[in-house]
This record gives sequence, structure tokens and C-alpha cells, in this order.
Amino acid sequence: MESLKRHTDYGNEGMTEEQAGHDPFALLAAWITDAEAADIFEPNAMVLSTVDADGAPSSRTVLLKGLEPSDIPGAGLEFVSNYLSQKGRALATHDRVSLLFPWYGLKRQVIVSGRAQRTDAITSDAFFDRRPHGARLAAIASDQSEPIASRDILDERMAALEEQYPEGEQIPRPEKWGAYRVIPNRFEFWAGRSKRFHDRIVFTRTDETDETGDWTITRLQP
Repeated sequence: MESLKRHTDYGNEGMTEEQAGHDPFALLAAWITDAEAADIFEPNAMVLSTVDADGAPSSRTVLLKGLEPSDIPGAGLEFVSNYLSQKGRALATHDRVSLLFPWYGLKRQVIVSGRAQRTDAITSDAFFDRRPHGARLAAIASDQSEPIASRDILDERMAALEEQYPEGEQIPRPEKWGAYRVIPNRFEFWAGRSKRFHDRIVFTRTDETDETGDWTITRLQP
């Protein structure tokens, strides 16, 4: 296979320590706002990586549903899932995860490392009720990650649920579905620069057991 020779210059906007500040939650929120303003498709999309009971890693894209301020105890990044899905089963065994925000159009990337835990039922209910009608039905219809013989079977399930729960009808959250909160202990902010001489600034929790404690800020070589 012929190697790809394309090379794109990333410019020199980069990132300074002053621009990074001292609060990784605030910086992440600002970068998400920038992605929204730049009309990036799904600016809150993030790649979630987990490890299953056999030690096998897997990754998939999920959507960031909530980002809490850093001064709240247990502040974190929230996403939703089927608890019995591939990622749900992995998280039941190993709670350590990595999250990656790949904003290629902005020449920026953020990697978040931490531990994922289920939220309380009230939070999960709120996220479920916020979903569009069809997405709530899909969460019930799908046994996520499980094999199925055909698309027709899925469509039949959805049709039956649409008849059972017409638009505007209250739909109960299924027990198999809910929210997770990732409590971060490390953020890495990456900003592209010319000549592949990029900027990388890392925030590491000074005391991993202190969920409102200080962050150590380090610049990494590209």
C-alpha cells in the first residue's frame, strides 16, 4: 500500500499557559463553546475508551450530556448509555476510562482520564426525559450491542412502541438505561502548531482523592 504523503500545516495559534488558566473544567467548557461557534458537527461528541473483563480495550463515540463546574464535589463529565451494552458491561468491571474530544477543524484535541460511575436515578430520569420522543423509544427498543437477525425486527419493535407511546405520551425510563459521570483526574489539552511542533498542557489532580482540590499544570513536549 502506498503511504499517504499529505501534510497539513497547523498554523501558529497554539496555546499558552496564560490562555490555559488554572481550571481545566472552565477551559474545556470554553473550547466546547468555540467548537459550537465554529459549527463543528456534534461539538460535544467524545470518544469513550474502556477495558473489559478480559483486558481488551474498545472505543466508541458518545455525546457529552453534562459538564459540571469544578467547585462542585464530584464534578465530572456525563454521558448516557445502556447499562447492558458493551461499554456498560466493561464499566461494571473496570471503571477507569479515557475520553477524547477530536476537534480537527479547530486543530484542537482534549483527552480526559478518570473513573466512571453511574449517576443517581433522578439524574438519569432527567436526561431520559430530555431526549426526543423517538430517541426515548429507541432506548427501549434496542438491546444495545446484542446481535439481531435483521433490521426488520428492530423496525417492528419501534413501530409497536410508537403505537404504545404516541407523541406526547409519558415514556418511563427503562431500568437498563441511565447516565454515567466521569470524575477526571487528568486533562490534556492539545493545540496544533506549525512544523508539528504542537502545544500540550496537562492538568493533573494534585490529590486524586480530593475531588475539589488543586491541579498541577505541566507542559509536555510535542
